Amino acid sequence: MTVKKLDGIVGSIDEILIPAFLRAARGAYGNEIGRRLADAGFDDMPRNGPFVLGGMANHGATAGDLVRQLGVSKQAASQLIDTLVLRGYLARHENPDDRRRVDIELTERGHAAAKAVRAGVVAIDDALARRISPTELAGLRAGLAALVEIREEGEAH
Repeated sequence: MTVKKLDGIVGSIDEILIPAFLRAARGAYGNEIGRRLADAGFDDMPRNGPFVLGGMANHGATAGDLVRQLGVSKQAASQLIDTLVLRGYLARHENPDDRRRVDIELTERGHAAAKAVRAGVVAIDDALARRISPTELAGLRAGLAALVEIREEGEAH
């Protein structure tokens, strides 16, 4: 197989351990998303903010569900939401059916930032599709889905 230099690791593709690939590859989406957010004037985005905004706008998820998926403490989740509200990406509204609950929604600024997040994801997806075959891309997706299942099984124990 081809010899690759991967963040200081040199070896054939078959010799490099999968965690090394995952660690080295994780920045592809983040770097592109960060660049697109900055270019669009959203240079005050907190860490994990793109995940929350993109998930709300593009997948209909709630802010609460998304911060739980991040696996951060309740304090960190609350701070993230507070920051997104203070910076105008999210708004809190009293729930009309239950006044004890607060609904969190994307603002116009939040929708615009989510659009930049989506454009970054699409750009990397397109670049990846140009580098590997559809069969390889399907295999990558299947492998990552299997890793998610393994993680979920481990968390259940």
